[in-house]
Amino acid sequence: MQPAAAIARMSAPDTEMPISKNHDVYFVPGLQRGLRVLEVIAEARQPLGATEIARQIGVTRSSAFRLIYTLRHMGFLEMTRDGRSFTLGPRVLNIGFAYLASMDIIEVARADLELLRDRTNASAHLSIRDGGEMLYLICIQTRSGFLSTINVGARFPAYATPMGWLLLSDLSAREMASLYAEESMHPLTSQTPTNVAMLVQRVGQAVTDGYVLSRAIIEPGGSSIAAPVFDKTGKVVAAIDIAGPDSAFDIARLDREYLTEVLSTARRISARLGHQAGLG
Repeated sequence: MQPAAAIARMSAPDTEMPISKNHDVYFVPGLQRGLRVLEVIAEARQPLGATEIARQIGVTRSSAFRLIYTLRHMGFLEMTRDGRSFTLGPRVLNIGFAYLASMDIIEVARADLELLRDRTNASAHLSIRDGGEMLYLICIQTRSGFLSTINVGARFPAYATPMGWLLLSDLSAREMASLYAEESMHPLTSQTPTNVAMLVQRVGQAVTDGYVLSRAIIEPGGSSIAAPVFDKTGKVVAAIDIAGPDSAFDIARLDREYLTEVLSTARRISARLGHQAGLG
């Protein structure tokens, strides 16, 4: 999602505020017109001249010029190099990004993970990295009998798990070596990396694929599909997965329908955090 589009979306809430009986006293038309200037430029996704802005908000060109002057003075608008049109300034974009940054990832992701659970009939999770460990923040239990053994607050070594490999993907090989310099990499299964070189290879493959499909990586007889969640800068800030015993899945569909659902969910959550497709 482009920054301008983020502002445009925020300017159009899903539900409108009820009209007060004192609306005519409380409502400030000048403020409304100023905010409309920001909206029309954001929606256009390109610089607009004063004449076009005046036409779209329904005021005279001189009135539009005064609004533009005020917004430029406050840093909400900038003039283009040719001096004929205007675009959103850094101050309005900072407000938009501050809004996105204030959204708690648990609140942002929960509904999508519940939908993922319902579509796959498997338990869904979200985790973040805390140093060399991954920490579970959300655990949505399946409605079937194949309940996840993972609870909110559970921790695993990031080097040993598919979600952990995705969470480590922003680190260089040197940074990974430093992270585990004083920690032995004890294997959970025969598929666990036991040295940094192996870990770098697993993380690199996860980045190349854009996901990790696990068969008995964490424990025998278990399967999972993990995908990364990106923020507005393209940084991996979380990972999600569906997981359970092999008997909870139609194994033949793991790399098709199940994978598609997990990747779609990760993209939706990333978009809610301001991520632009193509950055991750």
